[in-house]
Amino acid sequence: MRQFRRSERIRSQMLRDIQSLLEHETAANLDALVTFTDVEITEDLRFAKIFYSVLGDDKSKNKASAYLNRIKGRVQAKMGRMLSIKNTPEISFEFDPSVERAIRIEQILNEISEKEEKDESGNS
Repeated sequence: MRQFRRSERIRSQMLRDIQSLLEHETAANLDALVTFTDVEITEDLRFAKIFYSVLGDDKSKNKASAYLNRIKGRVQAKMGRMLSIKNTPEISFEFDPSVERAIRIEQILNEISEKEEKDESGNS
């Protein structure tokens, strides 16, 4: 039987709780789609970074960042009640650009594929 560290269990639970707690709230208060992608938590459970991505322009990203930092204290208090642990990790929100990179890579691959199809049809 595989043993999981306590920090890994808390990390998984925090991600699920943040997703259920904030995804509808951010959709109602922001003009962009905000998705919570990961949580990194220290072994001593004192600090947690919550990673998020935003589908939208730079203005939407800045607005999402400001909003998340504004509600950080309330979210941390709710997380403390939801996790039922002695000390709630101090949370911070960090933008995760990996979703944007994946979308851009997919666009580039599609462009290459379309170019190859045009070249093949032109050579036929």
